[in-house]
Amino acid sequence: MSTSPPPTPTSRSATDDERRFKTITLPCELVEDYRPGGYHPVVLGGAFKNGRYKVIRKLGEGSYSTVWLAHDLHKNGHVALKILVSQISESTSELRILRHIDQVAPAQGARYIIRLLDEFEHHGPNGVHKCLVIEPMGPSVNTMAEELPQFKPRMQGMKIRYPLPMTKRILKQSLQALTFLHENGIAHGDFQPGNILFTLNDIDSTPEDVLRQEEGVQARSISPPPLLPFTCSTEGFKVKLSDMGGAYFFTDPPEKLVTPLGLRAPELILTGAIDNTIDVWSFGCLVFELITGQPLFCTSSLYFTPERKLFNCQLGGVPTGQEPLMLEQESMEELFDLAGPDLDEEEANKVKALIRWILQYDPAKRPSPAKILSDPWFCEIDVGSDPSEVSIV
Repeated sequence: MSTSPPPTPTSRSATDDERRFKTITLPCELVEDYRPGGYHPVVLGGAFKNGRYKVIRKLGEGSYSTVWLAHDLHKNGHVALKILVSQISESTSELRILRHIDQVAPAQGARYIIRLLDEFEHHGPNGVHKCLVIEPMGPSVNTMAEELPQFKPRMQGMKIRYPLPMTKRILKQSLQALTFLHENGIAHGDFQPGNILFTLNDIDSTPEDVLRQEEGVQARSISPPPLLPFTCSTEGFKVKLSDMGGAYFFTDPPEKLVTPLGLRAPELILTGAIDNTIDVWSFGCLVFELITGQPLFCTSSLYFTPERKLFNCQLGGVPTGQEPLMLEQESMEELFDLAGPDLDEEEANKVKALIRWILQYDPAKRPSPAKILSDPWFCEIDVGSDPSEVSIV
């Protein structure tokens, strides 16, 4: 229960001419989703599970949850509190999968996947919310690149991409995580840079006032990435896969996936087919994106007819009285070279061959994560994968 609970909202959604909240411009969840069935309103300093977890600051949000840094007063440590919208029931696939990992391979799982530490239900004004207590993590791979010191201050025309040694380490660790999931019959379903998080340095000895989120006038500005000052991003850093909300067992695929459009396999876009290789296609796109600093596919419905045929590559459609603008499509290899990645020619050829091998149009021909991991290019990358490094206590 929060220390200062907010008022109970109405039992219906507001109409367009009856907005309950003022418009805001900060990058956060929609305030209109704080309604019955939606998000739980959290107050900084509030407590959950009979006072055990005290909320310190916000870490992030998604379509179906908000995430908060909390102090576990029983164990005198810090955790991340993921509060699901109340319309999601107890039997979420995320919870089932995290429980399964904890039962069948807790030590391996702790190396690659964010750990489930506790779970409980919280009764709030918008309903009953399932709460997952997980290990706290730092910024995502999506966010961290722009926070590296070499890109401060930002200069016009500056290419924002990870240094090659960091890229290799991120790719191999995320591939190891994917291999672990697939070998246990689990697909991530939303494999993307936003769901690969950097681990934190030890924050349990950090004073609460240092970790606490700022309130007042200054808090109205866009905040820096959560826990960035406490993130390990130097030599020897680690990343883990997070957000298993889109994950599924191979034996029980969902009807729809939440994979970002630019990372979706062709069969998923064209027919909606879901198989065990969806993550593999996404990983191939990620190799291209992290090394070049730009996405491989930029798709828009403006370029295609309802029959899914390319009709114009000019943003906004065909100008009145003019013919569609059609350009010759560049190959993946050509796009790779045009991006000017920081590789010599020999290594660039290895990486392009690797991406081409992964991005097979026929799902049956795509290599498994374990096969990709055995590729010579990945074998050359040392990430210090000693199982004894990880504690599951």
